[in-house]
Amino acid sequence: MNAPGNSLQGPSLAKDGQTSPQEKRIDPSQREKIQNALWVHNHGWLVGRQGGRPWTLSRTKRLSETLAALLLLLLLSPLLLGIALLIKLGSPGPVLFVQQRTGFRGRRFGMFKFRSMVANAEALKESLRHLNKHGPESIDFKIDADPRVTPIGRWLRRTSLDELPNLINVVRGEMRLVGPRPTSFNASRYHQHHLGRLSIYPGMTGLWQISGRSNVDFDDRVELDMAYIRRQGPLLDLWILLKTPIEVFSGHGAS
Repeated sequence: MNAPGNSLQGPSLAKDGQTSPQEKRIDPSQREKIQNALWVHNHGWLVGRQGGRPWTLSRTKRLSETLAALLLLLLLSPLLLGIALLIKLGSPGPVLFVQQRTGFRGRRFGMFKFRSMVANAEALKESLRHLNKHGPESIDFKIDADPRVTPIGRWLRRTSLDELPNLINVVRGEMRLVGPRPTSFNASRYHQHHLGRLSIYPGMTGLWQISGRSNVDFDDRVELDMAYIRRQGPLLDLWILLKTPIEVFSGHGAS
């Protein structure tokens, strides 16, 4: 393993290690901090070779999860159309909500969700910051009984059905089925010990979702994300995917 101050090396990671035009717009000092955080995993997932491609950045995970996402979109299409109709009939505004999120290496992307709030929810956010369950100064933002949530949206959130359009992001390559949840705030608001979670692609579900969901604060989420990165592998992903529906149906920690 490289020292924390070193950037991730290895020819198999060269493509993922390239600096995108979007990353070049990030403050250089911040970009360097993110680069230095990538040392957390630099061994191949199949044979354990130093400098090899880890499971979370492997082509196998990318291809298998893309195919799984496409299959789920096809199988769930009647449900997706039904939810879209309920949202359209329930309140004015678009069916889908696209929110800017922070993903791999701090790159920002538009994450697709079913709209569960009123159309002007983002404009109302600052006026409600004092209700943040993690504290008004927290970088994480969660409100119990959020007044912006519509009646249909409350059901969608409780069942996590609002997140099904994330499958589109998996197909597009911006997310994976399993990985850290992407944050709405950008990487400049991360503390140094948070940056390691940006060394892999964000996911639809992860250890956070099966460990308390919204009842877990951001620091605890980062610890779970780093535990996943250290233990990453196909069997762990399978276990998380199998356990996620149990947690969703129980409604534990939903917000």
